[in-house]
Amino acid sequence: MNNLPLQGRASEEFPLEGFTVGITASRRRDELRKAFEKRGAKVVTGSSIEIVPLERDNELRAVTQKCISDKLDYVVATTGIGFRGWMEAADSWDIGDELRRNIAAAKLLARGPKARGSIRASGLTELWTPSSESMSEVLDYLLEDGVEGKTIAIQQHGEPQDDVTEVLLGAGANVVSVPVYRWVLPQDLSEVKRLVSMTIAGHVDCITFTSAPAVLGLIEVAIQMELEEQLLLSLRNACMPVCVGPVCSGPLQRRGVAPLTPDRSRLGAMIHTVADELPRRYSKVFEVAGHNLQIRGSAVDLDGRIIYIPPAPMQVLKALAADPGKVLSRAKLIEALPGEDANSHALEMSVARLRSMLGDVKILQTVVKRGYRLACS
Repeated sequence: MNNLPLQGRASEEFPLEGFTVGITASRRRDELRKAFEKRGAKVVTGSSIEIVPLERDNELRAVTQKCISDKLDYVVATTGIGFRGWMEAADSWDIGDELRRNIAAAKLLARGPKARGSIRASGLTELWTPSSESMSEVLDYLLEDGVEGKTIAIQQHGEPQDDVTEVLLGAGANVVSVPVYRWVLPQDLSEVKRLVSMTIAGHVDCITFTSAPAVLGLIEVAIQMELEEQLLLSLRNACMPVCVGPVCSGPLQRRGVAPLTPDRSRLGAMIHTVADELPRRYSKVFEVAGHNLQIRGSAVDLDGRIIYIPPAPMQVLKALAADPGKVLSRAKLIEALPGEDANSHALEMSVARLRSMLGDVKILQTVVKRGYRLACS
């Protein structure tokens, strides 16, 4: 394979041309969609969670009352939006000042700079923030300080910190879990089910997550569809998962999936990570029959011209491109075709359509009685 430079539209203004990006976010879905479409991507949305409104969350209100009535030794703020939402909810119930007084009397820890900013915006002051923005470092700090017999309130954001809680309970602490922004599955699952199916079928090149609950929601839908293992297999191999930060990536890592995370846990940084990494990872470039050909998701860049290829012909092209120049038998190529109607006729139709769309029959060679190959030099 020659490492040829990218050409034309796809490499400059539109780095994601030809690729399909899945979005699981709900709150900032439109912002993400516009950002990826601006960069040339096709976008498939499937919001995997709905957030329970804080002011109507009776569970959060009951825990907040407990945090006012009990003496707190430590309070851990894990996210900026979560801590701010907790304070705003308490204010809406006219107990915000009482809550702040009790938190101010405790040792207040911030997991990262966003949480620290929300603490200060609430008129409070944090005692310590880890440089790593990691809950494991927060846990180490607490254990070193000594937590036996102490009451620790941990502000959650979506997925409970069960592993942290278990260690603290084992060390003799009393842990109060503050369930800020609880989530439920959407009432209408049709959109997210479509995203799961498209990901498993290989029609989504990258899927993005902005929260750990969004990951868990997508997996829960896949479980309901009895497709959990197929989804995880796709996320390990064929589809590039990208999470906004390390907390978000946790549920995937625990299931053997290694998502990308940007250097900074910001939406803009995640968008740039997708635009940089997706073409680098999944763009295959060849010199074929005198042409520069690059596979880009569901399209090819042929000498700087973007051509969108239907699923069946594209699967044939990707199978041949997996070992450029090697002859693949008809039987192997039939296996690569999507759907239940994969047969010799479907293969012949896919090859004919691929040749027609590429515009040069010499790109894909027929090897008599053996199969087909890409005419790579």
